[in-house]
Amino acid sequence: MIRFVFRMLSLVALVLAVMAATLDAIQSVAASTPVLTPLAVAWSAASPESIAFVADTLMNRVHPLLWDPAALWVLSQPAAIVLLVLALLLWMIGYKRRPFAGRFTA
Repeated sequence: MIRFVFRMLSLVALVLAVMAATLDAIQSVAASTPVLTPLAVAWSAASPESIAFVADTLMNRVHPLLWDPAALWVLSQPAAIVLLVLALLLWMIGYKRRPFAGRFTA
């Protein structure tokens, strides 16, 4: 059941990554120059309340150093790439390896 949840979250992250990459590609063609939207810009455009909530939670309840160097660096990266990496990590967590000897082993 937990593997299914991780695979579904991976699928959602992959769909969001494709959407972000498509929007960047459309903007790049329109501007005739490469456009890579940072994750912070995409996230704040989609839901400004949630990014403020995450920032407040990390700074006040977890540790301020987790927000300043780590989270700000991730938020400055292109949204499509961050979401692709997140989709890969979630897929790897939910992946079930095949048995070494085959499917007919005991």
